[in-house]
Amino acid sequence: MKMYILIKEDIPEGFAIVGAAHASLAAYLKFSEEPEVKEWISGINGPFYKVICKVGDLEFEKAKELEKHVIITESRLGNEEVAIAFMPREEWPKSFKFFRLWK
Repeated sequence: MKMYILIKEDIPEGFAIVGAAHASLAAYLKFSEEPEVKEWISGINGPFYKVICKVGDLEFEKAKELEKHVIITESRLGNEEVAIAFMPREEWPKSFKFFRLWK
């Protein structure tokens, strides 16, 4: 089970790091009462994995179609959407396997 966090590829690194941190916490707080999140955070089935990926605008927009997510904006970038985090789950759309890991 893992949480995916997608960061837009054109976001400056400093904002991307902060966006990822905010996205992780926001998703946990929003979905903390969901059974999947309780299982994920408990560590019963292993550590609570997070995967942070860099995506283009089209990939970001398409990812919004998947339910149970939070979007993070950055006020210092004119309230631009910078990150999207998804509730942890076991199964992910095939497209998520092809996103580039943030390095």
